[in-house]
Amino acid sequence: MALTFTSSSAIHGSLSSSSSSYEQPKVSQLGTFQPLDRPQLLSSTVLNSRRRSAVKPLYAEPKRNDSIVPSAATIVAPEVGESVEAEDFEKLAKELQNASPLEVMDKALEKFGDDIAIAFSGAEDVALIEYAHLTGRPYRVFSLDTGRLNPETYQLFDTVEKHYGIRIEYMFPDSVEVQALVRTKGLFSFYEDGHQECCRVRKVRPLRRALKGLRAWITGQRKDQSPGTRSEIPIVQVDPSFEGLDGGAGSLVKWNPVANVDGKDIWNFLRAMNVPVNSLHSQGYVSIGCEPCTRPVLPGQHEREGRWWWEDAKAKECGLHKGNIKDETVNGAAQTNGTATVADIFDTKDIVTLSKPGVENLVKLEDRREPWLVVLYAPWCQFCQAMEGSYVELAEKLAGSGVKVGKFRADGDQKAFAQEELQLGSFPTILFFPKHSSKAIKYPSEKRDVDSLLAFVNALR
Repeated sequence: MALTFTSSSAIHGSLSSSSSSYEQPKVSQLGTFQPLDRPQLLSSTVLNSRRRSAVKPLYAEPKRNDSIVPSAATIVAPEVGESVEAEDFEKLAKELQNASPLEVMDKALEKFGDDIAIAFSGAEDVALIEYAHLTGRPYRVFSLDTGRLNPETYQLFDTVEKHYGIRIEYMFPDSVEVQALVRTKGLFSFYEDGHQECCRVRKVRPLRRALKGLRAWITGQRKDQSPGTRSEIPIVQVDPSFEGLDGGAGSLVKWNPVANVDGKDIWNFLRAMNVPVNSLHSQGYVSIGCEPCTRPVLPGQHEREGRWWWEDAKAKECGLHKGNIKDETVNGAAQTNGTATVADIFDTKDIVTLSKPGVENLVKLEDRREPWLVVLYAPWCQFCQAMEGSYVELAEKLAGSGVKVGKFRADGDQKAFAQEELQLGSFPTILFFPKHSSKAIKYPSEKRDVDSLLAFVNALR
C-alpha cells in the first residue's frame, strides 16, 4: 500500500481560474515539505500547514525531515481546532454505528478538514475515494508504494487520478533500509521467516512518517475481512498504534467508514457507481498487497487467504493495523487464538469429533478398517469457517461409502502436537489416512470446494 495524498475534483474546479498556468514543483527529497508556488492563495491556513509540516516526526531517523508532502487540498480545506483529543470518540463511534459509509465519510471530512487523509491500497478501498467524492468536500488521498506492487495496481492509481481529477502522493520506504534487508537476507526472506520484517521496512515506517503530518486518517477496514484481527473494529477510534501531528497518545484518530459493510455490498456499490477497480479482481484476487505476497483466492477460501498464505490466519496483518490484534489473555490466563469464546464448527452427525488420544491412535494404526479424512481446524479461523459448508456437504456425500470423515481442533494446547505429528502448517489442514498405510497424506491444494475434495478422496481410497 502506498501512502498518497490527493486533492479532490471539487478543489480543482474551485481553482480553475488560478491554476491554469500553475505547474506543480518537483519534490527534491521524499518526505520533505515543498511550498506551493501560489502567492495569490497564501493564507493563515497555508502558514499553519507549513508550520505543522516542519514538526519533526517522533520516530524519524537522525538528521532527516520525514514530514509528509502536503497536497493542493491542504490550501483550501477548512482549518480545524487543535483539541481533537478532547472528544469522546468511543461515544461518537456508538452514535455512528448505524450510519451509512457516506455519512461517516462526511462527518470525518467535516471534522478534520485538511488534517485527514484517505489511505488507498489500490484494491476495493477505492470505494472510500468515491464516498469522499460524493460528499462534495475537499479530500486528500495517500498510498504506500512499497516498490513491489503489481503492475495492475500502478495502473489503477493512474486511472483513479484521471477519473477523479486528483493527485495521489506516495510515500516510499527508506532506500538504505531496503538495501540492507535485501543484501542481508535476500529478496524473498519473508517466505522463510515471516512477512513482518519486510512489511516493517516497506510499509509500517513510511506510514508512521506520513501520519506524523496528520491528525486523522481513513481506512477501508471491514469486520469481515480477517479472522481474529478485524472483527471488532469501530467506526472511529483513537489510533492505538500510531501518533499524529501533535505527538503522544491520543494524537491521531482513525476512521473506518465501511467497518460494518459486507464485502459483497462494497462490490455492489462499486458496480452501481461505475468506479474503476483493479483488474486483478477479475483474475480471482480479492485482498491485494505486494506482488510476492498476494495470490488469487480459490473456491472455498476466505478473501484474506490470498495474503501471506504460508502463515497462520492470525498473522495476516502487515502492521498497518496492528492495533487490531488483541492481548490473548482472559483473567490473567493465556488463551491461544480466542479458544474460550468461539463456537465450534463442522457440527454435524456425519463428521466425527476426534480427541487427541483418538488422533494419536489413528496415526499409529498401520492397518485401518476404513480410510479417514480429517480436517485440522480452529473455529475462530475464518478460512476454516469459509470451507465449513463444503466440508459438511462432502461428509454427507461420503456417508455410507466406507470413508470416515472427522475433525480435530488443533489450536490452543493442541497446536504444537499438530505441528509436530500431523503436518499442520496453517489452518485448515486436511489429511487423508489410507486404509492400508500408516502415513497420512496431506491435501496439497488450496481448492476446498466439494468436487476438488471428493476428487482427492476418490484418488486415494
